[in-house]
Amino acid sequence: MKADIHPAYEVIEVTCSCGNKFETRSNLCKPLGTDVCNECHPFYTGKQKTLDVGGRVDRFKTRFGAFGAKKVAE
Repeated sequence: MKADIHPAYEVIEVTCSCGNKFETRSNLCKPLGTDVCNECHPFYTGKQKTLDVGGRVDRFKTRFGAFGAKKVAE
């Protein structure tokens, strides 16, 4: 690498909204705040919710299914 052209790459402290603190390296060179981390993110804590996509399709068919259907003459 060329000398004196790269930004400073220092250790910074990252603070999460849940209170968890950890250190990482960055060229930001000042403390960083974040909303989620591995201690409070739903994926890592096991509190994640899955969406029922099939229910959305059924709901659409019940609401708009009659618009495309043609009535049979008796």
